[in-house]
Amino acid sequence: MNDRKTTIYLVRHGESVGNLNKICLGHTDLGLTEKGEKQAKMTALELKNVHFAAIYSSDLVRAVKTAQPHAEIRGLNVVKTPMLRELYFGEWENKAVDWIKDTYGDMFTVGWRVIFGDFTPPGGEYVPHMAERVAEELKNIARMHKGENILVTSHAAAIRALWGKISGFEPCDWGKAHPYPTNASYSVIEFEEETLIPIRYSIDSHLSEIASPLPG
Repeated sequence: MNDRKTTIYLVRHGESVGNLNKICLGHTDLGLTEKGEKQAKMTALELKNVHFAAIYSSDLVRAVKTAQPHAEIRGLNVVKTPMLRELYFGEWENKAVDWIKDTYGDMFTVGWRVIFGDFTPPGGEYVPHMAERVAEELKNIARMHKGENILVTSHAAAIRALWGKISGFEPCDWGKAHPYPTNASYSVIEFEEETLIPIRYSIDSHLSEIASPLPG
Protein backbone atom coordinates (compact mmCIF):
# COMPACT_ATOMS: atom_id res chain seq x y z
CA MET A 1 0.00 0.00 0.00
CA ASN A 2 1.13 3.52 -0.77
CA ASP A 3 1.88 4.91 2.71
CA ARG A 4 0.78 8.34 1.54
CA LYS A 5 -2.67 7.25 0.40
CA THR A 6 -5.70 6.93 2.66
CA THR A 7 -8.86 5.20 1.42
CA ILE A 8 -12.20 6.47 2.69
CA TYR A 9 -15.34 4.37 2.50
CA LEU A 10 -18.14 6.93 2.71
CA VAL A 11 -21.49 5.37 3.66
CA ARG A 12 -24.89 7.01 3.50
CA HIS A 13 -27.12 6.11 6.44
CA GLY A 14 -29.84 3.49 6.03
CA GLU A 15 -33.47 4.41 5.55
CA SER A 16 -34.43 6.97 8.17
CA VAL A 17 -37.76 7.87 9.72
CA GLY A 18 -37.56 11.05 7.66
CA ASN A 19 -37.01 9.12 4.41
CA LEU A 20 -39.97 6.84 5.13
CA ASN A 21 -42.32 9.70 5.98
CA LYS A 22 -40.95 12.07 3.31
CA ILE A 23 -39.78 14.65 5.81
CA CYS A 24 -36.84 17.01 5.26
CA LEU A 25 -34.75 16.21 8.34
CA GLY A 26 -31.47 18.08 7.94
CA HIS A 27 -30.13 18.47 11.50
CA THR A 28 -33.35 17.09 13.02
CA ASP A 29 -32.22 14.02 14.92
CA LEU A 30 -34.48 11.06 14.15
CA GLY A 31 -33.31 7.49 13.80
CA LEU A 32 -33.48 4.60 11.37
CA THR A 33 -36.47 2.51 10.41
CA GLU A 34 -36.38 -1.26 10.82
CA LYS A 35 -35.53 -1.44 7.13
CA GLY A 36 -32.75 1.11 7.62
CA GLU A 37 -31.21 -0.96 10.40
CA LYS A 38 -31.30 -4.02 8.15
CA GLN A 39 -29.62 -2.07 5.33
CA ALA A 40 -26.88 -0.88 7.70
CA LYS A 41 -26.15 -4.48 8.69
CA MET A 42 -26.09 -5.60 5.05
CA THR A 43 -23.50 -2.95 4.20
CA ALA A 44 -21.42 -3.93 7.24
CA LEU A 45 -21.46 -7.54 6.07
CA GLU A 46 -20.49 -6.47 2.54
CA LEU A 47 -17.44 -4.64 3.91
CA LYS A 48 -16.59 -7.10 6.70
CA ASN A 49 -13.27 -8.09 5.11
CA VAL A 50 -12.03 -4.52 4.74
CA HIS A 51 -9.62 -3.61 7.52
CA PHE A 52 -10.69 -0.25 8.91
CA ALA A 53 -8.32 1.56 11.23
CA ALA A 54 -11.11 3.83 12.50
CA ILE A 55 -14.79 4.61 12.05
CA TYR A 56 -16.18 8.15 11.98
CA SER A 57 -19.75 9.38 11.76
CA SER A 58 -21.94 12.42 11.67
CA ASP A 59 -23.20 12.88 15.22
CA LEU A 60 -26.83 12.51 14.12
CA VAL A 61 -28.34 9.25 15.31
CA ARG A 62 -29.30 7.90 11.87
CA ALA A 63 -25.66 8.05 10.79
CA VAL A 64 -24.32 6.73 14.10
CA LYS A 65 -26.72 3.77 13.98
CA THR A 66 -25.48 3.01 10.45
CA ALA A 67 -21.85 3.01 11.63
CA GLN A 68 -22.45 0.76 14.63
CA PRO A 69 -22.64 -2.61 12.84
CA HIS A 70 -19.26 -1.88 11.23
CA ALA A 71 -17.82 -0.95 14.62
CA GLU A 72 -19.22 -4.06 16.32
CA ILE A 73 -17.63 -6.39 13.76
CA ARG A 74 -14.21 -4.84 14.46
CA GLY A 75 -14.45 -3.92 18.14
CA LEU A 76 -13.99 -0.23 17.33
CA ASN A 77 -15.63 2.88 18.72
CA VAL A 78 -17.60 5.26 16.49
CA VAL A 79 -16.04 8.73 16.55
CA LYS A 80 -18.85 11.29 16.17
CA THR A 81 -18.48 14.75 14.66
CA PRO A 82 -21.06 17.43 13.74
CA MET A 83 -18.88 18.45 10.77
CA LEU A 84 -20.22 15.44 8.83
CA ARG A 85 -23.87 16.41 9.33
CA GLU A 86 -26.49 16.80 6.64
CA LEU A 87 -27.37 20.23 5.25
CA TYR A 88 -29.10 22.52 7.73
CA PHE A 89 -32.46 23.19 6.09
CA GLY A 90 -33.52 26.25 8.10
CA GLU A 91 -37.27 26.82 7.69
CA TRP A 92 -37.57 23.43 6.00
CA GLU A 93 -36.22 21.48 8.98
CA ASN A 94 -38.52 18.60 9.96
CA LYS A 95 -41.16 19.69 7.43
CA ALA A 96 -43.03 17.38 5.05
CA VAL A 97 -41.73 17.43 1.49
CA ASP A 98 -45.28 17.95 0.16
CA TRP A 99 -45.73 20.99 2.42
CA ILE A 100 -42.42 22.49 1.27
CA LYS A 101 -43.38 21.91 -2.37
CA ASP A 102 -46.81 23.52 -1.92
CA THR A 103 -45.46 26.45 0.10
CA TYR A 104 -42.26 27.30 -1.78
CA GLY A 105 -43.04 26.12 -5.31
CA ASP A 106 -40.15 26.65 -7.74
CA MET A 107 -37.69 27.35 -4.94
CA PHE A 108 -38.06 23.69 -4.02
CA THR A 109 -38.86 21.99 -7.33
CA VAL A 110 -36.25 23.89 -9.33
CA GLY A 111 -33.78 25.43 -6.88
CA TRP A 112 -33.39 22.39 -4.63
CA ARG A 113 -34.38 19.46 -6.79
CA VAL A 114 -32.85 20.54 -10.11
CA ILE A 115 -30.05 23.03 -9.45
CA PHE A 116 -29.16 21.65 -6.00
CA GLY A 117 -25.58 22.89 -5.75
CA ASP A 118 -25.92 26.66 -5.99
CA PHE A 119 -28.75 26.80 -3.47
CA THR A 120 -29.62 27.88 0.06
CA PRO A 121 -32.90 26.79 1.67
CA PRO A 122 -34.64 29.70 3.44
CA GLY A 123 -32.80 30.37 6.69
CA GLY A 124 -30.54 27.39 6.04
CA GLU A 125 -27.04 26.47 4.93
CA TYR A 126 -25.56 27.20 1.49
CA VAL A 127 -24.94 23.84 -0.20
CA PRO A 128 -21.31 24.60 -1.22
CA HIS A 129 -20.54 25.62 2.38
CA MET A 130 -21.76 22.19 3.51
CA ALA A 131 -19.60 20.52 0.86
CA GLU A 132 -16.59 22.50 2.08
CA ARG A 133 -17.09 21.59 5.75
CA VAL A 134 -17.47 17.89 4.89
CA ALA A 135 -14.41 17.97 2.61
CA GLU A 136 -12.27 19.67 5.24
CA GLU A 137 -13.36 17.19 7.90
CA LEU A 138 -12.53 14.24 5.64
CA LYS A 139 -9.11 15.73 4.98
CA ASN A 140 -8.51 16.19 8.70
CA ILE A 141 -9.52 12.60 9.36
CA ALA A 142 -7.42 11.26 6.48
CA ARG A 143 -4.33 13.11 7.73
CA MET A 144 -4.62 11.17 10.99
CA HIS A 145 -4.76 7.84 9.13
CA LYS A 146 -2.12 7.95 6.43
CA GLY A 147 -1.96 4.72 4.44
CA GLU A 148 -5.03 3.27 6.17
CA ASN A 149 -8.66 2.50 5.36
CA ILE A 150 -11.31 4.41 7.28
CA LEU A 151 -15.09 4.23 7.28
CA VAL A 152 -17.24 7.37 7.47
CA THR A 153 -21.03 7.57 7.71
CA SER A 154 -22.88 10.67 6.57
CA HIS A 155 -25.95 11.86 4.65
CA ALA A 156 -27.39 12.04 1.14
CA ALA A 157 -27.06 15.74 0.30
CA ALA A 158 -23.72 15.96 2.11
CA ILE A 159 -22.26 13.10 0.07
CA ARG A 160 -23.79 14.30 -3.20
CA ALA A 161 -22.48 17.86 -2.76
CA LEU A 162 -19.06 16.62 -1.70
CA TRP A 163 -18.89 14.41 -4.80
CA GLY A 164 -19.72 17.31 -7.08
CA LYS A 165 -17.04 19.43 -5.42
CA ILE A 166 -14.23 16.87 -5.52
CA SER A 167 -15.17 15.85 -9.08
CA GLY A 168 -14.47 19.40 -10.23
CA PHE A 169 -17.99 20.48 -11.18
CA GLU A 170 -19.26 24.00 -10.57
CA PRO A 171 -22.02 24.13 -7.92
CA CYS A 172 -24.64 25.06 -10.54
CA ASP A 173 -23.92 21.70 -12.22
CA TRP A 174 -23.96 19.47 -9.13
CA GLY A 175 -27.64 18.65 -9.63
CA LYS A 176 -26.89 17.26 -13.10
CA ALA A 177 -23.61 15.55 -12.23
CA HIS A 178 -24.77 12.88 -9.77
CA PRO A 179 -28.02 11.64 -8.21
CA TYR A 180 -28.41 11.26 -4.46
CA PRO A 181 -26.58 8.19 -3.13
CA THR A 182 -28.98 5.43 -2.13
CA ASN A 183 -29.59 4.45 1.48
CA ALA A 184 -26.70 2.42 2.96
CA SER A 185 -24.69 2.64 -0.25
CA TYR A 186 -20.97 3.32 0.01
CA SER A 187 -18.67 5.48 -2.06
CA VAL A 188 -14.90 5.26 -2.22
CA ILE A 189 -12.51 8.21 -2.03
CA GLU A 190 -8.72 8.28 -1.93
CA PHE A 191 -6.77 11.01 -0.18
CA GLU A 192 -3.30 11.64 -1.52
CA GLU A 193 -1.11 14.75 -1.59
CA GLU A 194 -3.81 16.80 0.16
CA THR A 195 -6.39 15.93 -2.49
CA LEU A 196 -9.66 14.00 -2.18
CA ILE A 197 -9.93 11.80 -5.29
CA PRO A 198 -13.36 10.33 -6.20
CA ILE A 199 -13.11 6.63 -7.12
CA ARG A 200 -16.57 5.00 -7.05
CA TYR A 201 -19.96 6.47 -6.16
CA SER A 202 -23.02 5.01 -4.42
CA ILE A 203 -22.22 1.29 -4.61
CA ASP A 204 -25.41 -0.55 -3.66
CA SER A 205 -25.40 -3.88 -5.51
CA HIS A 206 -25.18 -5.70 -2.17
CA LEU A 207 -28.57 -4.38 -1.07
CA SER A 208 -31.71 -6.30 -1.92
CA GLU A 209 -33.95 -3.42 -0.83
CA ILE A 210 -33.19 0.20 -1.63
CA ALA A 211 -35.05 3.14 -0.13
CA SER A 212 -35.98 6.05 -2.35
CA PRO A 213 -32.84 8.23 -2.55
CA LEU A 214 -34.33 11.29 -0.85
CA PRO A 215 -32.09 13.66 1.08
CA GLY A 216 -31.89 13.45 4.85
